Amino acid sequence: MSNGNTISWSDFEKVDIRIGTVLRADDFPEARKPAYILQVDFGPDIGILKSSAQITDLYTREELVGRQVVAVTNFPPKQIGPIMSECLVTGFYNPDGAVVLARPDSPVPNGSRLA
Repeated sequence: MSNGNTISWSDFEKVDIRIGTVLRADDFPEARKPAYILQVDFGPDIGILKSSAQITDLYTREELVGRQVVAVTNFPPKQIGPIMSECLVTGFYNPDGAVVLARPDSPVPNGSRLA
């Protein structure tokens, strides 16, 4: 059932959704809402991109490192405080409002595109 915002297949194909591995997760004290600054490796074609991610409720910095995440890699860079966020790490809000990361069931090569 549609929510009323139907898009075309060509619209969907414009969104570049890729898998990357978190290399580093740092505190982001300047953020308005609690967040981490993530450095995510999307493989040799895309490289390492930064993201501001409001995922501090459910994840520690240490457990994020090495974890694969699903991200949109073709949004324009966005200035968030002192950093330039270069990708959008995706997730779902749980009933408490915390973000649960979207991620694959099994490891896949960094840079793999959502099929």
